[in-house]
Amino acid sequence: MLNRVIAGILSQPSLANVWVVAELMDVRLSRGHCYMELVEKNPDTGTVTARMRAAIWASNYERISRSFIQATGQTLASGLKVMLCGTVNFHAAYGMSFIVNAIDPSYTMGEAERKRREILQRLQAEGIINDNRELKWPLTALRVAVISAPGAAGYGDFINQLYTSPSRLRFKTKLFPALMQGERTVPTVISALDAIASEADEWDCVVIIRGGGASSELQAFDDYTLASNVAQFPLPIIVGIGHERDVTVLDYVGNMRVKTPTAAAEWLISHGEEALERARTVAEAIFRVATDRMAGARTQLAHLESTLAIAPRGAMDRATSRLHRASAALGGVGARRISPEFMRLDQTLKAIATAGTNALHRQAQRLDSSAQLLSALSPEATLKRGYSLSLIDGKAVRDASTLTPGQTVTTLLAKGQFTSTVNETSSTQ
Repeated sequence: MLNRVIAGILSQPSLANVWVVAELMDVRLSRGHCYMELVEKNPDTGTVTARMRAAIWASNYERISRSFIQATGQTLASGLKVMLCGTVNFHAAYGMSFIVNAIDPSYTMGEAERKRREILQRLQAEGIINDNRELKWPLTALRVAVISAPGAAGYGDFINQLYTSPSRLRFKTKLFPALMQGERTVPTVISALDAIASEADEWDCVVIIRGGGASSELQAFDDYTLASNVAQFPLPIIVGIGHERDVTVLDYVGNMRVKTPTAAAEWLISHGEEALERARTVAEAIFRVATDRMAGARTQLAHLESTLAIAPRGAMDRATSRLHRASAALGGVGARRISPEFMRLDQTLKAIATAGTNALHRQAQRLDSSAQLLSALSPEATLKRGYSLSLIDGKAVRDASTLTPGQTVTTLLAKGQFTSTVNETSSTQ
C-alpha cells in the first residue's frame, strides 16, 4: 500500500525528463543495460551527500554511449561528472531509481576543462607552472629514465624506435615502473619520479609514456599533486601520453609534449642527431683551419729552403763588408785619439820627474835636520859637555840606592873610562 502511494507521488509529470548533475560511481554493463550510481559530494570535504541508483536501458545505451564517446573521447566510467536527463522511477520490489534517456556531453567536456583550468591556475599562482618547461636541455640527452607500465606496448614501441635508429646513437635507458591508469596511477608515477630524483646525476631527462586508449583512462594525469611534482622536477620531462587529440595537465607543465611514445623516441633521436651535426660542423671547421695552417707552414718552409743555400754567402759578404768599413774607420779614429794621449803622456812624464826631484830634495833636507838633532842629543855630545855615564854590568846607573858596597862601577867620560869600587852610597830626597 505504501509503495503504491510513493509510486503515485513519483509518477508526477514534474519528475519526468529531469536534468540532473552527478558523479558516476560503480558503472557496469549487464545484458546490454548500463547500471550505475549517481552521487553528489561536498565540494570541501569530498564526502557523499546524496546517492541514487540509475540505469540506461539497452534500447538507449548504444545511442547515448556512441554520442558521448564521439563528443568527449571518453566512455562512461566511474569518476566522471555528467549532466543526465531522465525520469524518476519507483518499483515496489527494487525501490527508487533514475532512468536515463540522454546525457549532455558538453557538460562533461566543460567540467573536465574547468578542473584542468583550475589546476593550471593554481600552479600559475604558485609560480611553478613553467619551472620544468624552462629547464635547459644538455647538448646530448642519451641517458633516459623512462616511466611506463612494464610490458606496455607503448614502452616497447619507444625502446624499439630508440635503439634501431639509423644514427646508431648509444642511448642508456632504465624503466621506472608505474601504473598508467586507475586509482594507483598518481602515487606510482610520483614514486617513480622520487626514485629518479634520488639518482638524478645519472640521467639527462625523464620520459613519461603511455600508449593509446580511452580518454577516460587519462583522468589520473589531470591531477594537481602529480602536475606539481612534474613541474618542479629537476630534469627535463617529455610527456607522451595518449593520442594527438588527448590533452592532460601534464602536457602543460612538462618540458616537452609529444603525441605518442614513438614520437618521444623520435624527438630524442632528432636532438641527438642535432648535437652530432654540430659536432660534425665543429670538426670540419677545425680540419679546415688546421689544413690552412699547414699549407701556410709548407709555403714558408719552401721559401726558407730556397733561400737557405744563398743566405750564408750573402751573410758572410755583408759581414766582410762591415768589417772592412770598421777597419778603415778604426785607423782614422785611432790616429786622432792616440796623438792627444801621447802628448798627455809626455806631460805626465815630465811632471812625474819634477815631482820626484822635489820630493827627494825635501826628504834629504828632513834627513839632514834629523841627523843634526840626533847628533846634538847623542850620548857622546852629552859626555863632551862634561857629563859622565856610570855602568854596572852594561846598564846605566840612575839611582845610588841600587848600589851595594863592593860593586865595580865603570864610568864613561868624553875621553876614556875608568873603574871604581863602591864603598858607600847615599841618596838624595
